[in-house]
Amino acid sequence: MHFVTLIANPRKRPLDGALVEALRNAWGGLEAIWLSADEAAEFAVPVPASNADSVWEDLQGQGVDLVVQPAENRRKRMLLADMDSTMIQQECIDELADEAGVGPRVADITARAMNGELDFEGALIERVGLLKGLDEAVIGKVLESRITFMPGGRELVQTMKANGAYAALVSGGFTAFTARVAEALGFDENRANTLLGENGMLTGDVGRPILGREAKVQALDEITRRLGLSDADVLAVGDGANDLGMLQRAGAGVALHAKPSVQAQAKIRVNHGDLTALLFMQGYARSEFVA
Repeated sequence: MHFVTLIANPRKRPLDGALVEALRNAWGGLEAIWLSADEAAEFAVPVPASNADSVWEDLQGQGVDLVVQPAENRRKRMLLADMDSTMIQQECIDELADEAGVGPRVADITARAMNGELDFEGALIERVGLLKGLDEAVIGKVLESRITFMPGGRELVQTMKANGAYAALVSGGFTAFTARVAEALGFDENRANTLLGENGMLTGDVGRPILGREAKVQALDEITRRLGLSDADVLAVGDGANDLGMLQRAGAGVALHAKPSVQAQAKIRVNHGDLTALLFMQGYARSEFVA
């Protein structure tokens, strides 16, 4: 048995009940269950439809995300999340670069690296080098004035934890940011790179080893082993090319508003819903969310 979940962003366009029923009938599904009025519904099917990919494409034009996954082990026991442009709405290094007066140059490198056009480690070293001489106090300023959380993030973390899951924030960004974001949202642990400073100024370098794509996979391996879990128990979410390793390994790997090259290789793609879409796809109704 598989579950089919349809998710919309009701602030832009509500989920049409007629659309849900039409797809359920076409795919021979059981009775549809509404997880949130005008926003998310699901139904079970004996086997996935052969035209699921083309239907996904059609629904994208209607502002609807479609997720098809096995019913078994649908509620995950671990959340492994990227931070930049995933749990927060910004890329931290781009915000620091803007303060340093090199914003456009760094933002261009970031976009290319996240789309897989550049080596992540080399791109990070180059971007951090452009921050040399920036006052370390700017980090606090950026945290307070520029960083905003992705909608639904706290509900995602708290609801999964309330149901026994473990939450880890693993970022190719920086510990100065992940520590604050992890604390605010309720993550159990966080891992990231360390910006190096001297005499109150950034040196333009980052601590080694650099946490990139393989380090995120390593985090998945280490944490699941420690907790006695398997890859199938993990829900991973990210948006960049350096997230692909963990997205492809996890039982449910979600590309959230992701770069084109990432969407092309991800198991699950969410482009219209926010982070609460990751709860709907696990079968949680909005009435079960923990704020």
